[in-house]
Amino acid sequence: MLQPLPRSGAAQGGWRQAQAWLHTWCGLWCSWLLFAIFLTGTLAVFAEPITHWMTPEHHAEEAAAQVSDSEAEPTGTLHQRLAWGLAYMAQQHPGAGMWELWPADARGAGELRVYWLDAQGQYVAAQLDPRTGAPLPESSHSPLRQTLGGHHFVNFHYELHAGRVGLWIVGVAALAMLVALVSGVITHRRIFKDFFTFRPGKGQRSWLDAHNAVAVLTLPFQLMIAYTGIALSGLTFMPAGIAAYFGAGQEGARTFLAALNEPGKPQRTGHAMAVPELEPLVLRGQALMGQPVRAVVIDHPGDAAARVGVYGWNDADGTRQRLSPTSGMAMFSAATGDVLQVRQPGEVDGGTPSLVQSVLGGLHMVTFGGLALKWVYFVCGLAGSAMMATGAILFVVKRRTKHLGEFGSATAAVYRLIEGLNVAAVAGLAMACIGFLWANRLVPLGLPHRDDWELAVFFGLWALAVLHAWARPPAAAWREQLGVLALLCLGLPVLNFMTTGDHLIAHFRDGDWESAGVELFVLATGIAAAAIVRRLHRVPAAQSRRSVSVARQATGSIAQPESGV
Repeated sequence: MLQPLPRSGAAQGGWRQAQAWLHTWCGLWCSWLLFAIFLTGTLAVFAEPITHWMTPEHHAEEAAAQVSDSEAEPTGTLHQRLAWGLAYMAQQHPGAGMWELWPADARGAGELRVYWLDAQGQYVAAQLDPRTGAPLPESSHSPLRQTLGGHHFVNFHYELHAGRVGLWIVGVAALAMLVALVSGVITHRRIFKDFFTFRPGKGQRSWLDAHNAVAVLTLPFQLMIAYTGIALSGLTFMPAGIAAYFGAGQEGARTFLAALNEPGKPQRTGHAMAVPELEPLVLRGQALMGQPVRAVVIDHPGDAAARVGVYGWNDADGTRQRLSPTSGMAMFSAATGDVLQVRQPGEVDGGTPSLVQSVLGGLHMVTFGGLALKWVYFVCGLAGSAMMATGAILFVVKRRTKHLGEFGSATAAVYRLIEGLNVAAVAGLAMACIGFLWANRLVPLGLPHRDDWELAVFFGLWALAVLHAWARPPAAAWREQLGVLALLCLGLPVLNFMTTGDHLIAHFRDGDWESAGVELFVLATGIAAAAIVRRLHRVPAAQSRRSVSVARQATGSIAQPESGV
């Protein structure tokens, strides 16, 4: 008679035990990647201030731009700027399929920029003098310091700097995160009671309390972030609908994007027609959409089928109040001046599905709510990162001395691998992030592809952290990597002063709150890392004293402990 096979893993126990197994293992194998995605996504909330700090040459330009109107030279009117931009494009790029003019900022002043599509379909830009309309040399408006800035964290957060492959990896990790969150809720009977329970200094119990507390605190936020992140790239993950209606491959994708982003765009007729004067259309467009002009886009310039799109500037108050970040738009026929389409701020092209995706994108990227909501996202992101870190550490603490032999004779080696990955994923990634800021100050300014060197420092430091974590005992690896992190954080303001002359007091004096915020957060991180290192140094000594005490009680010995224990 056949005997039933012994049950193991997810098959042990009932429904709740199966969910606990799913939560533990699904969470573990994705925790390192999810921690990296979550931490860099949290930093990406303040990508603009990080970019501001990483481009110190712009600070002088921004200060010079604040010259009073009485001292500044007069610039061209809207009519003149539009005419200059149109004349430049007609002379330099008459065969381009699209012209785009950015005549001014929301105040009607600022830079004058033009864009077009070249023969390869690539987006190209030029800057014109807003006083004369003459082209400005590239060196006069390009940044001296080539850097990805805060966009590095944005890019890594959603595609790991690996393009479509990275996008798919992040999508699978986000799906695993949803599974871990739902199974975690099912597993914990006393989930809300656990939120108010924390017992410090209790080893495994303390790690579990910390894990439960930050998980419950940010559970709605994490569910929202994971779901909206998947939804943002839903068309990439589920392309069958696009292929069915628009065809498979790159051509189908291009046709779909054209239908989504350029609805009603006509084909060229082949009949020549000069582009009409733009100012009357721009003034009508501003009145129709209720926003000042941001950009003027001319499709098929020089053809009878040309159309002129007027796009608006989003003001800060309006952006804070709308989940959808789209601006207003008014589309005109260049031949007749008829209104072809009007889109009010917050609306989208493509109907309800596009609106839903736009709202989900606004939720994920916190394009609304202003600075206060950005700080809410930032704090919740740090708490979510802490949840993943404590979960991975809890797994090791729980099984360090007692495990189930899940991997047979290789179990000890697998757990040693997991301990090393914990160190490299948490302390090593944080070290690499600060190292990226150090590279911004140390890599020579004139080096070709300088931004790639900054990225190389980031990934190089992270790779070294992985090797170090496997080469050293886990406790020593934690102390040493957190110690390096503390030194890098506390030394960054000093390095900034030595390389640029900027410092915290000057940031406060000049009202440069973005740079001050970056350095204050880095200093706070360094102090926290130093405090953890100090505590980790004290723990082994306390454990040794407890071990000696237990040994004395067991043997009745009155011998003194050896020196140095």
